[in-house]
Amino acid sequence: MTAFAALHVPGSPLLLPNVWDFGTAAFLAAQGFPALGTTSLGVSAAEGEPDGAPSSKDATVRLARRLTGLDTLISVDLADGFSEDPGEVGALAAELAEAGVAGINLEDTLGDPVRHAAKIAAAKERAPGLFVNARTDTHWLGENDIGTAIERCLSYVDAGADGVFVPGLAAPADVERLVAAVGVPVNLLFLPGKVTVDGLAGLGVARVSLGSLPYRMALAATLRTVEAVRDGGELPLTPPSYADVAALLPESH
Repeated sequence: MTAFAALHVPGSPLLLPNVWDFGTAAFLAAQGFPALGTTSLGVSAAEGEPDGAPSSKDATVRLARRLTGLDTLISVDLADGFSEDPGEVGALAAELAEAGVAGINLEDTLGDPVRHAAKIAAAKERAPGLFVNARTDTHWLGENDIGTAIERCLSYVDAGADGVFVPGLAAPADVERLVAAVGVPVNLLFLPGKVTVDGLAGLGVARVSLGSLPYRMALAATLRTVEAVRDGGELPLTPPSYADVAALLPESH
């Protein structure tokens, strides 16, 4: 079992913050978080590209390579793998594994589950030690059928997935059904007002991702800060100092 896989404990889930740039990742790593993920929305938005578009692939890989130098384990959100060709997805997985990435996330966007399973199998064949988290979008894209989610997840586990991810799933009875059915670590998305980490832990979940929430909260905090300065109000948060952030960055050569 890899160090990253060992963090996935049913009932004591890994809280995985998701980042979009080196500075944010370095700041969180310095706070002692054992693992970080990337967020496709944040990375894509930083590049001015649509979420998860093939055009954001290079930025995703470039960021992943930088993040592996931090003292934390890194999982990379690859959207749908940036390709419909399983061979290309396998090659990308191998490239990231060689760079030191601990895991990847692959989403099916409710497309052909056979094709998605082939992508997972290709990734595991080319990078056996990489933790492949297989995401199904049943509950994210509105289908909301737990039977379909379980069926898709089981096919991905059969293809070699190390864990499954069903963002949008929150109903406790359905979470318990999924955990009991799949036999691998279950990852759910934190949904403010709908789930808590403790509640998901009690249902046997092994990983809780924050997804794009930190990026979207950063946008909200930026706006609140600008408004406070404009209106003569108090800053909404106390920021780290310039020197504190600069100290997290690599030295120039």
